[in-house]
Amino acid sequence: QVQLVESGGGLVQAGGSLRPSCAAAGRTFSIYAMGWFRQAPGKEREFEATINRSGDNTYYADSVKGRFTISRDNAKNTVYLQMNNLKPEDTAVYSCAAPYSAYIWAAKASDYGYWGQGTQVTVSS
Repeated sequence: QVQLVESGGGLVQAGGSLRPSCAAAGRTFSIYAMGWFRQAPGKEREFEATINRSGDNTYYADSVKGRFTISRDNAKNTVYLQMNNLKPEDTAVYSCAAPYSAYIWAAKASDYGYWGQGTQVTVSS
């Protein structure tokens, strides 16, 4: 079992930045890829970014490419999502996730079996 706890959300004006983080416990963090997803009210969960186990490969949704950066610190068992140039349409609950297996590096929510509780990000216009 793995436990994931997000922090660092908040309220920011359009054009601003936030850097949510996700602390992991309960498994060997460094052997797993990690992902960030978001869910806005009335919408389905969307993939935002993923990073491989070593941190040298990343993949982003088109909607956030160039604005968001995912990174990880395996010594601290933590993954981050640097969000710049935020837009009102980025408003959502942001959740980090770990896949079911160390062999998975994917962008589909169905490949992820462990989820944090989420952190609210609100961008005002």
